[in-house]
Amino acid sequence: MSERAMSAEQAAAFCLSLPGAQEDYKWGGIRVFSVAGSKMFAVQDLAGAGLSFKVDDLLFLGYCDRPGVRPAPYLARARWISVQPPYALAADELRELLRRSHQLVVRRLPKRLQVGLLLD
Repeated sequence: MSERAMSAEQAAAFCLSLPGAQEDYKWGGIRVFSVAGSKMFAVQDLAGAGLSFKVDDLLFLGYCDRPGVRPAPYLARARWISVQPPYALAADELRELLRRSHQLVVRRLPKRLQVGLLLD
């Protein structure tokens, strides 16, 4: 059985453990996790206001109906969701969603940039 929830630092460490992941700070206090230089797969507000990431298009509305999960401000059109700490998702589920977000972004890169970044 997994831990109930991840901390913000655990989530950030997991994002950085994914292949090719980099972090940057933008927009006055937003920690941005990206691949291939500038393709974001997760963002985290340093003030503790939440963690946002991309989900599969077909699952977006289902996640938005769950308690503690909402469409991500400014990114909902691109099928991003946001969770506030303490995260309403179990640690295993959050890790899988962050991994999936990373892979959704990687799969949209040109084939030559995908090398070494694909997990499955």
